[in-house]
Amino acid sequence: MVLNLDKNLKIYYSISEVAKMFDMNESALRYWEQEFPTLKPKTSGAAKIRQYSEKDIEQIRLIHNLVKVRGFKIAAAKKIINANRKGVDKTADVLKTLMEIRDELMSMKEQLDGEFI
Repeated sequence: MVLNLDKNLKIYYSISEVAKMFDMNESALRYWEQEFPTLKPKTSGAAKIRQYSEKDIEQIRLIHNLVKVRGFKIAAAKKIINANRKGVDKTADVLKTLMEIRDELMSMKEQLDGEFI
């Protein structure tokens, strides 16, 4: 048995949690599931409740980067993912890192601004 030391780590996320992560509608996520065959969250129960894993969230991050951030149409995003998966993954990772750095810098700026008021 593996001991999970990170108590904040979740195994599965609901569709509403994932939609909130990416600031988008749940219906858009359901649509992306139809358009991108690699995006298949686990479903449970008679109501087919979606449960997204970290792998699913990384796939959504990749699609979100192409469609929402870079402005590609769905068909173009599919072609890019199929043609150059590793390059797209790397670009998404770089973008994620840059966004984290930006957020950290913004936080530092707010702290500095508060000290000088």
